[in-house]
Parts: sequence; C-alpha cells; structure tokens
Amino acid sequence: MQQLAHGQITKMKTTLATPVTYHLPVGDQLIDMNAWIGKSLELEYTSEIHCIHCGRLTKKSFSQGYCFPCMRSLAQCDVCIMSPEKCHYAAGTCREPVWGETHCMIDHVVYLSNASGLKVGITRASQVPTRWIDQGAIQALPILQVATRHLSGLAEVLFKAHVSDRTQWQRMLKNDVMPLDLEAERDRLLELVSRELAALEAEHPGQITPLTSAEALSIRYPVLEYPTRVKSFNLDKTPVVGGTLMGIKGQYLIFDQGVINLRKYTGYDLRVSAG
Repeated sequence: MQQLAHGQITKMKTTLATPVTYHLPVGDQLIDMNAWIGKSLELEYTSEIHCIHCGRLTKKSFSQGYCFPCMRSLAQCDVCIMSPEKCHYAAGTCREPVWGETHCMIDHVVYLSNASGLKVGITRASQVPTRWIDQGAIQALPILQVATRHLSGLAEVLFKAHVSDRTQWQRMLKNDVMPLDLEAERDRLLELVSRELAALEAEHPGQITPLTSAEALSIRYPVLEYPTRVKSFNLDKTPVVGGTLMGIKGQYLIFDQGVINLRKYTGYDLRVSAG
C-alpha cells in the first residue's frame, strides 16, 4: 500500500456539485476522496487522539473530537448545542458568552430534509447546504429564517410534534428513501403549527421569517453501489479498516466490506494508504 497521508483528521470538507465533492483533511494534507472511489483504500488508526480544541493527547474522544476537560468547559459542547431550546445565554450562564454571540446570536435556518424520510432540523444560515450534505440528505428545503439559535430551537420544537428530527443512518446509507414533495410538506406543517408559530412570532417580533417561496434542493452523492446490509467499522476495536471504496454519503465512507463515519473519529491520528 502507498501512504497518501498521515496525521490527525477532521470531518470531510464538502462542495455542492453533481455529485458532491469530498476532501479529507489529514494533518496538513487534503485528500481528494472522490478520486479514490472504485479503488482500494486503507485507514490505520495509530492509537493517538488529540483534542481538536486544545491539542492535548487524550485516551478517549468526547463530543466528536474533544478531550474531557474541553467537553466540560466549552460552549460548543454544552447541552444547548444538541437542544438549542435549552439555551441559557439570557440567564447569564453561557460557558463562553463571546462564543455564544458569534455562533448562536446569528441567523439560523429551520429546514426540512429527506435523508431517510422527512425530518425537521436547524442549522446556522452560514452552514447551508453543508449541514444537509453532512447528514446525507437527498433533498432539503429551508422553511424559516430566525435571528438566534435559541429561537430556531423553539421553532423546531413546534414542528417536532408532527415530524421526526432524526435520521435513520442505516436507511440513509442503503439509499432506502424515496423523493418527497418538500414544498407540500412545508405548507402542511406550517398550517399545523400556525397558531403556536404566530404566538412565537408575537413574542419575538421581526425575528422569524417564513421562507414560503424557497425551493427544494436535490443532492447527489458519489456512490457506485449502495450496501444492502450495513456493517459499521469501529477503529477502536479494529484499527485497520478499508477495502474498495464504493462511495461517500454524508460523512460516511462506503467500502465493499463496511462503512465508517469519519466524523465520529475527528481528532484521531490516521494513516491513509491506497493500493
């Protein structure tokens, strides 16, 4: 095998194209992953993990790349990142108020997507369409633009009473999903939450904008063949994995013998080789 790169990895960088293009940061190198589809590729975990924030060596990764002290102290690892309706910035207890101002007190989007079926989600406006690609959505549609992350969470809760906020990752990787009429679903859901949404808008005047004229985005991924049975590689148990790279979807590499979610291994030191 020929070594392509060696170093700490972060999640793959993506560009919206037909199909999506992927580049994997490994140390100070950037591997064009699309170029290796249909070819033999190997990932070797060297048993080192470094925190992506402070750089310290850690035996275990927390919150996709952080050491335990950073996970306990950083705002980006707080419970309100996964549940933005629990934001406590206004209470004066944000772990890092300056970080909160630059990452949470900015425009966010509430959206519908279709990765394994209809779901609702939220993301920073600046992360469109990256967020949709990272979750493996084949379609996505912004439905609301709001002024803060907290407000996006409150709005998302309204929709979650009627639609899931989860992606079934195995269905997504099998491509076991049919296209949906997201514009029709938007209109249906907006009608269902109209009373609650109007009340939320009254509490936060001028901070919620319905995106009723937005059009759904379709996304194609570089996949030669989808798996019929999904087997997930685990680098902590099997430090050398790989095979013929059949495609990439979301943050998953799809090999002929299994799949691996590279985002899960952010901060891991890997050797990437081809043969």
